[in-house]
Formats: sequence, structure tokens, C-alpha cells
Amino acid sequence: MNTVALGELVLTNARMVLANEVLEGSVRVDGGVITDIGAPTRMGTDLDGDYLIPGLVELHTDHLETHYAPRPRVRWNPVAAVQAHDAQIAASGITTVFDAIRVGLDEHSDMGATEMQTLANAIAAGTRAGRLRAEHHIHLRCEVSAPDCLESFLMLKDDPQVRLASLMDHAPGQRQFASMDAYKTYYQGKLKMSDAALEDFTQRRNAESVAYAGPHRRAIAAACHDLGIVLASHDDATRDHVEEAVALGTEVAEFPTTMEAARASRQAGMAILMGGPNVVRGGSHSGNVSARALAEADLLDILSSDYIPFSMLQSAFSLAENVEGISLSRAIQLVTKRPAEAAGLMDRGEIAVGKRADFVHVRVEDGIPIVLTVWRQGRRVI
Repeated sequence: MNTVALGELVLTNARMVLANEVLEGSVRVDGGVITDIGAPTRMGTDLDGDYLIPGLVELHTDHLETHYAPRPRVRWNPVAAVQAHDAQIAASGITTVFDAIRVGLDEHSDMGATEMQTLANAIAAGTRAGRLRAEHHIHLRCEVSAPDCLESFLMLKDDPQVRLASLMDHAPGQRQFASMDAYKTYYQGKLKMSDAALEDFTQRRNAESVAYAGPHRRAIAAACHDLGIVLASHDDATRDHVEEAVALGTEVAEFPTTMEAARASRQAGMAILMGGPNVVRGGSHSGNVSARALAEADLLDILSSDYIPFSMLQSAFSLAENVEGISLSRAIQLVTKRPAEAAGLMDRGEIAVGKRADFVHVRVEDGIPIVLTVWRQGRRVI
């Protein structure tokens, strides 16, 4: 999909969701950039009074791996996997995506660092060939308690596609799994382990966390600052977790698991990111803090699709509909302007003169936002 910008494009009779208002009118594009916003015109593509929003900016999606490894020990062609992922991302209204690639794998993972490199290479190949609908970057999900985390990070850190890294520790009793009951339910359900096997696994993972998490956090954070990679924390649960993240120069707080951690993140000036599925489902699948509760407390800055690409758009419209004080403009900022700013992409995320012409044509039917058309840099990609 060659996304070299077309010449002039006019979209009219639209309810344009701007940063601070919804305006009925038209938008004009030239060379892939917005040149004018004004009243409806007889010229151009008529959007029939539907919504026109900026293209979504997704900072954390775990979805690519499901296309590459759809079943245990099954591998799909990496180029085909990237193409399938890209198509689903774009059809969900996402025009800029940070594909999450794991570095640091536990003993039950059946993919290694070389396969993560294979996926990174496939993304780069698709970008060079101009066949990707969305603009793709890489987010390194660094499992700091894994013995091979730093080694794997060093393999990928100089890839120019890497613009974001998050530091996470999924060892039992840590962060997302502060509750051992939740940890037991998740891992015994996923891996079908007996109580004895789970106890043995838990002891090994805890020992690895003690040995590796601290050194890996410090080394990766230092490298990210040297390379200009945005640093995120992940699943912070306590004020101490947040203070550790602040000391490392963290800018984004991904999925804080408690109200305490969210409040501390806000006080520290970090952007707070939560998952769209949490909003749509009405709560966390792990029993952690509700994203809607954070929104109601004004402690939510960014929404991510996490593991369901369409949840990003759906959650924004849901917040605007169901949370008092959150307008549609403000809700759409959570999936466009705010993540773009957090990633340092100041040229997009807003329908404004001079910004990139990344648009999504949305019609709401039965309470669900339906993506009808997507443009990136003024060229139709969906």
C-alpha cells in the first residue's frame, strides 16, 4: 500500500472532532497536510454528517505476535503476519502503531530473541516496500526479570524503528500479579500446571526477579536515554514502584494496577496509559483498577488497544457516552493527540491546520463506532 500523499483532498459535510470541539464543516488537504478547516462546501467527498476524527495513535499492541505464532509451535510467514496485522490495525482506525515486541522470555515462551528480530525485519521490509497501511514503529516490552532480557534488548536497541520501551516484571507477587490468587488462576489456566509445578515455577521466577530485575531496569533505562527512546513503566502497583520509575527517567505509566499508583504517576508528571479492553469490559481482566474509574478521577491520559485492536476506538466513544465530564473531543484526544505527544510525534493526532492528514470516517450504529474510511497523509488506505 503506497502511502505517498495525493494532491488536494476535500472532505465535507462532516462532524469534525477537533481538539476542543465538534465542528460541522469541511477540511482541505494538500500534499498530505491539512491546509484549511471551514464551512461545508459543495466540492469534495461528502461524509453524510458522520464523524471525522484524527487517525489513532497506538502505543502498545500485543497483536502482531498472534498473527506470527497463532498456535503453540506454529509459525506463520513473518511478512504475511505483518500484512495481516497491519490490515486489522488500519481497519480499526489506527494510522500510527507501535508494535510490541518482547525482549526477555520465560521458560514457557516458545519464541526467542532471533524470532523477535525476524518480526522487526518484516516490519522494516513492509515499510520500505510501501505496502503497509499504517505507519509502524516498535515498542520493546522488556521483561526485566528474565535472564536474557538485556542481551535481547541489546540486539534490537539500535533499530531505528524502536521509539518506545517499557520495563515490566511479571514474576509472582509483582505488579500485575501482586495477588498470588490471581497469578495462580492465570498461570494454571494458561499452562495447566499442577499445584506442585506452579510452586516450583513460582520459586524460580521469584529468584530470577531478585537477581535480574534491578540491574536490567537500570541498564535498559540508561540505554534508552542515550538513544532517545521513550521509556515507560508497566503495571506499577505502589508509590514505591512509581518512585523507582521516576528515578529511571520514565515518561509513560502503562497500566497502573491501583489508584495509588495512578495518583503517584500523575503527581510525578507521567502520562497514564490504560487499555481499551478494560474500558469496554467495565474492568480489568486481572482484577486491577478500572480504567473507567481512573477516567472519572481525571487520571487517564492515553488509551491503548492492548490485545483487541478495535477496542481503542470503541473505548473512546464509550467514555464520551458514559463518563460525566468527558466530551467526545476529550475522549478522542486519549487515542490521538495525547499518545502522539507522549511519543514525540508532534506532527499528528489532531485535525488542525499544518498537521498530517490522518483521518478516520466513523459512523455510530447501535452505540458502536463503525470505521468506514481511513486516510493516512491524505491517501485513502481503507
